[in-house]
Amino acid sequence: MAYEVYIDDMLLPLPPQKIPIKYPGQNKSTTLINGEEINLIRPPGLAEITIDVVIPQMNYPSAVWDGSINDAGDFLDHLHDLKESGAPFEFIVIRDGPGRNDFFDTNIDVTLEDYKVSDDVKEGFDLVVSLTMKEYKSYGTKIMNFVIVEDQPVPEAEEPEPQRPAEVPAAKTYTVQKGDCLTLIAKRQLGNGTRWREIYDLNRDKISNPNMIQIGWVLTLPA
Repeated sequence: MAYEVYIDDMLLPLPPQKIPIKYPGQNKSTTLINGEEINLIRPPGLAEITIDVVIPQMNYPSAVWDGSINDAGDFLDHLHDLKESGAPFEFIVIRDGPGRNDFFDTNIDVTLEDYKVSDDVKEGFDLVVSLTMKEYKSYGTKIMNFVIVEDQPVPEAEEPEPQRPAEVPAAKTYTVQKGDCLTLIAKRQLGNGTRWREIYDLNRDKISNPNMIQIGWVLTLPA
């Protein structure tokens, strides 16, 4: 099985050996006045991801460079910007194998909590970076302002002007390339990998399994 791992829009040249994703619980035990212990059920915590990334500084046949980063220094600069901005980004794992049968992809919005750069003798001149990321869920508040208005006379209704029919924009399409999956197409064409289901719903006439798409298919993309 082959793995493609993206941090923001950077494809890691070498996928990590392990990708542990921890889903911590937030339940809390307490003791009642009679001495009985109970467990207070709380919603699950945010997923935590800790991986060790090797950025090669020598040419390896197994390393894949797609142009999203140029070298180890470029990778570190991008990590620094992510840490300084504090902005969320996508962590994507694409699992590829024969026929992509029963494989699933991982797409999580995360923030970069911290990272550590190490010189490991076992890795030679290659750069070793330990990353800790945490799942991000958007939140916000709404402020509603109310204005009290005195009763006003209701004006007589005017005949509405006839409306011109809106022009329907031409549907946007995409031709499937080698190595594509719906998550990757949604990320690159729509800016958000989680919108893969919209592509799937628009193309059910040709896609029976969202994990199995064929090179050369022309897919309709959502607006």
